[in-house]
Amino acid sequence: MLKDLFISKTRVKLLETFLADPTQMFHVRDLVRRTGDEINAVRRELARMELLGLVKKEPRGNRLYYWFRHDYPLYPDLLSLVAKTTGLGAAIIKNRSKLGSLSTVMLSGKFVRHLTRKSGDEVDLLVVGHVTLAELANLVRAEEENRGQPINYTPMTEDELKFRRTRHDPFLQGILSQSRVMIVGSDEDLV
Repeated sequence: MLKDLFISKTRVKLLETFLADPTQMFHVRDLVRRTGDEINAVRRELARMELLGLVKKEPRGNRLYYWFRHDYPLYPDLLSLVAKTTGLGAAIIKNRSKLGSLSTVMLSGKFVRHLTRKSGDEVDLLVVGHVTLAELANLVRAEEENRGQPINYTPMTEDELKFRRTRHDPFLQGILSQSRVMIVGSDEDLV
């Protein structure tokens, strides 16, 4: 299966485009603009991806629209990879040294999938460690401008995380009960 995924630069660009916002459908010309590749290369990769079961297509008017299949077996894994290489996840990894000493960084599954929060107190981003708040705020603000919506984020120290864990803090339990994508650290560090 993995050999089917990363065979060309065009396919990588298409995967990033589809999975950066998995709620969207894209027509061929839009994909050409977003990837910067030739239309024939994009069409060829879309046809291959459709045969492999990665994408579906639907004609609307004189355009063909494509979207990534959420029932594809590697969908959650690919979503996690793209979350780490694009958007806020990539910005955090790139600027990790400027952000301080980070032990754990987590994006919520809803945030990665571009789903709306059910309540205003759900956290999109949890950052654990000694955080430079001004740098984190700049990265979050840039992503808010890209998405056109506010991002709910929480920085905390490792001691605060340990304290909240031992107290079975409802706020932390709410974060841990949701799906997540680990950007820095592992699930074991968080749980």
